[in-house]
Amino acid sequence: MLRHLVNFLLGWLPPSRCFGLRAFLLRSCAVDLARDAKVCGRGWIYGRGSLHIGSGTWLSPQVVFYTHPEAPIRIGASCDIGPDVRFVTGSHALGPAQRRAGAGFAHPISIGDGTWIGAGATILGGVVVGSGCVVAAGAVVAHDIPPHSLAAGVPAMVKRALP
Repeated sequence: MLRHLVNFLLGWLPPSRCFGLRAFLLRSCAVDLARDAKVCGRGWIYGRGSLHIGSGTWLSPQVVFYTHPEAPIRIGASCDIGPDVRFVTGSHALGPAQRRAGAGFAHPISIGDGTWIGAGATILGGVVVGSGCVVAAGAVVAHDIPPHSLAAGVPAMVKRALP
């Protein structure tokens, strides 16, 4: 309930100002936010799961986290997260014909230090994106991405290694 109230309050702040107040409000609802991390507005944090945002990380406007108590989300240090990126920890098993969305489950998400995630990307539960990666805009990351890789597409695939 507190996160919902904080989300509502954050929606009234200018999207790229008031970083100190935004950080205070996020920490008040158990977001582990590094002192020098910057979170822009118009995003949302659903659920009561653990969320860690590392030092020097930038979250652009409208980043959305779907958290779950059994599936922490960890974003490393010095990351850049583009606008409209989604972190989705939960999904469903394939069910029978009468209802294809079977039993629900949630898996953690981990983003390595120095990673850049482009606008509109979606990161699904159970994924580890290695350090120093670039995830292209609009990509849907459903599998692990090794460190220092460029990944793009739906589903995201490694296109090349980065120096």
